[in-house]
Amino acid sequence: MDSVEIARAETERGDVVLRRRTSETAPDVLELRVNGVFVMDTLETTSEIELAAQALDLVENPAAVLIGGLGLGFTLQRVLADPRVERAVVVEIEEPLIEWMRDGTVPHGPAVLADARATVVNADITMAIAEARSTYDLVLLDVDNGPGYLVHEANEAVYEEQFLRRCHDLLSPGGVLVVWSANAAPELLEAMQEVFGVAEEQAHEVLLQERHEQYYLYLARR
Repeated sequence: MDSVEIARAETERGDVVLRRRTSETAPDVLELRVNGVFVMDTLETTSEIELAAQALDLVENPAAVLIGGLGLGFTLQRVLADPRVERAVVVEIEEPLIEWMRDGTVPHGPAVLADARATVVNADITMAIAEARSTYDLVLLDVDNGPGYLVHEANEAVYEEQFLRRCHDLLSPGGVLVVWSANAAPELLEAMQEVFGVAEEQAHEVLLQERHEQYYLYLARR
C-alpha cells in the first residue's frame, strides 16, 4: 500500500494531515489523521453515514440539525440528502479542514458545502453548545474517536454528563442525540441514560483498512 501526503497544517492542537493512499483494491483513498492518529477515510464511511441515517429515521420532522465535527463531510452529506432538513449547522474546530473541504483539496467538499442549507462554524463544540440559542431536532456528535480513544484529551468533556445535559436542553421535544465512538463506551451509555432516562447502543460492522472492526453509535431521545 502506497500513500502520499497532500495537505498538512499545524494548529494549536497539533498537526492535521490529509493523505492519499492506493492499493490494488482501493486505488484512490483520502485519509485524515490528527496528531498521527487515524481519524477517518473515504473508503469506509458507513458509520459516519449511519450517524445521520439512524437519527433521521427517528424524527418525524428533522428540520434543524446540529453536527459536531465536519470530518470529510459524509455525515453532513447524508443529512442534506434528506429533503425534510431545512438547516444544518456544522461545528468544526480545525479551520484547515474546513478550507480543504471548501477549496476542493477534498474533491467532494465543494459540492457538499455549496448547499444553501449548510452552515459551517469554526469553533470548539463545547463552546458552541454552551452559547447556542436555537433548538435542534437532531444533535449528531463525531468530534473525536470516542471517550476510550481520544485524539485530544480536552474532548473528554464531550462524553460527560454536564455536556450531554446541555445537548438534551438544546433538543426540541422528541429530538434525538447520537454520539459516534470507535470503541464500546459503557460509561458514555450510562451518562446518556442518566440524562435522557433511556439510551441505546448500536454496534456497526466496518472494514477498516482490510480489518474487520466495530464502530458504535449511542442514541437517546428527549
